Amino acid sequence: MAIDALAASSASAITITGLGYRYPKADRNVLGGLQLQVPVGQHVALIGRSGCGKSTLLSLIAGLHQPTTGAISVLGHDDPAGRLACCAIMPQGDSLLPWLNLLDNVAIGLRNRGVQRQPARARAHATLNQWGLADWEQERPAALSGGMRQRAALARALLADKPILLADEPLGALDAITRAEIQQWLRATIIGSSATLIMVTHDVDEALLLSHRVVLLAEPAPGEPVSTAASWSGWFADDRPRELLLGDPAFATVRRQILESFAGSGAGPANPGEGR
Repeated sequence: MAIDALAASSASAITITGLGYRYPKADRNVLGGLQLQVPVGQHVALIGRSGCGKSTLLSLIAGLHQPTTGAISVLGHDDPAGRLACCAIMPQGDSLLPWLNLLDNVAIGLRNRGVQRQPARARAHATLNQWGLADWEQERPAALSGGMRQRAALARALLADKPILLADEPLGALDAITRAEIQQWLRATIIGSSATLIMVTHDVDEALLLSHRVVLLAEPAPGEPVSTAASWSGWFADDRPRELLLGDPAFATVRRQILESFAGSGAGPANPGEGR
């Protein structure tokens, strides 16, 4: 799978070589021959049709599954336990525990790493205060809006202080208005984070807004053993407000190229966003 080579001199956070995975029950292969290198600190958005292996790729990176073919290295760790130790995972939905209040939900990642309860809660309180959720920290998830729960889930993932953040449709359960608000909030929040982000999304605008690079994973054609991919530069480094970015003709051009590639009506150039 051809992926554009970016920042060859940068330290690599994730290196994937010849990756493939076979679903045992379905007897189906995905990600055949995937090659991908993600520099430290880069944000990558993965898009593609359902079933092409996006969520599976996150699980493989985190060491929750082992590849059928190929290899994955995460900050130099090839073994599953080593990869998992480097990764904070945000699955689909907010996945907050309904029996815990917001404060303890956000602190749970630290608690799982062995941090004592009071220091973990103190750090969670400081994060919730920074993100405008401190007034709700004693509430359980059911009392919160979807946007609040999503922010809390992101806070929990980032507070885990892992160098790799894997997010599977982190805003997928939100309505369009709330999703737009959280996109803008998230851009401002994670701009100071040094974490490497791999995010799965079906929203092309979201992919461009929240990443340095957008990678399209495509299912192989019948009889074709290797998937194909295209890659575009994202707009995360551009600090203009979301509304101005969406109205930028260059942004609209790249969005169109991605949608055309997604629909199979034209693959577009390998790096259509390059040079911005």
